[in-house]
Amino acid sequence: MASSMNGMFQGQQPPGAHPVGGPPGPAQPSFSGTAPRVQGNNTLVDELEASFEACFSSLVSQDYVNGTDQEEIRTGVDQCIQKFLDVARQTECFFLQKRLQLSVQKPEQVLKEDVSDLRNELQRKELLVQKHLAKLHHWQQVLEDVSGQHRKPTDLPPPGPLAFLEQASASLPPAPLKPS
Repeated sequence: MASSMNGMFQGQQPPGAHPVGGPPGPAQPSFSGTAPRVQGNNTLVDELEASFEACFSSLVSQDYVNGTDQEEIRTGVDQCIQKFLDVARQTECFFLQKRLQLSVQKPEQVLKEDVSDLRNELQRKELLVQKHLAKLHHWQQVLEDVSGQHRKPTDLPPPGPLAFLEQASASLPPAPLKPS
């Protein structure tokens, strides 16, 4: 697999197709700890990193902070962001191509990854269900406690006007059936 990723690390695209990075100019200060980039030997990862640094440096550059022409600043920042997005798309395409090659060469590996992803998702959802059940049981208990406080066992509904007759008729034996 590492040998199949060679295109990403050397000669993925022709030099100069998307010039990003390069030696720092007045509007592109170099970050401490980063070496100047060799323009002809950029890889896709190097270009992505350089374009990100260019975006960041364009936002914090003193030329832009002290600049008075807002349109020029906006244009410069937009160009840096567009370059970054272009290189990010190229990087995404590279990984998608490698994923396609892997799925053709080793379909069982893709199935194993899919099964693993599904198991992880099931575990995550099971934990979520358990969490919601715990909350449900808690609130059911709170509801039972609250409803138990409002109703006491001695609190019977007040007797209606026929309550005495109902009690008296309950103590009488059932009436004999008439033969027909």
